Amino acid sequence: MNNDKYHILLVDDDDKIRDLLQKYLIENDYIVSTAADAEEAMKILKIIKFDILIIDIMMPGIDGYELTKNIRINTLVPIIHLTAMGETENVIHGLEIGADDYLGKPFEPKELLLRIKNILNKTSKKVGMEQFQLDNIVINLENGTIRGSKEDVLLNDNEIKILKMLSSNPGKPFSREELISALHFSQERTLDVCINRLRKKIEKNPKFPKYLKTKRGSGYELWIE
Repeated sequence: MNNDKYHILLVDDDDKIRDLLQKYLIENDYIVSTAADAEEAMKILKIIKFDILIIDIMMPGIDGYELTKNIRINTLVPIIHLTAMGETENVIHGLEIGADDYLGKPFEPKELLLRIKNILNKTSKKVGMEQFQLDNIVINLENGTIRGSKEDVLLNDNEIKILKMLSSNPGKPFSREELISALHFSQERTLDVCINRLRKKIEKNPKFPKYLKTKRGSGYELWIE
């Protein structure tokens, strides 16, 4: 893996921790930008595209949870939470709203480095999932088209976001709460409508889906053969 291709945003209000981690990650050939709070982070995110975000939870003003929710409205960039709150419910809450991993404080910088590498190894293998095939149709998430039927079918923004999430880990169930949070829906019914419309576009028999399946008690999963 060529780390110099990866740009990290580190968000932490503790100057010492921020400076220490920035120096350590730069020494390991990453490009590292920093923000002292959520407000600064959101300004930076408007102008720079990052490969992974490292976000402290306990910050003054907008905390790491709220920042994560705001980020998930527009992007699925990997997020690692840094937290001094190690209780199970805090960890679960972070994962439910869109974090990919967490690290409890205090921690060794090397452990953070390993977690970063693990996530980037996974995401780098997903390059090319912008396009995949289901039976005789080809789904292109970059331009939002489905080809292979009698005529091309277009995907709307929410359908693209759903397929991007599900195709990022084929066969893994994504909970309804996770999808609703990431898509910023105000009502559960909106997700149901999107799933039903999506099945009509990608399934031969939407009533008995082969690819976009409901996992009872878990949510939805996408199977790509």
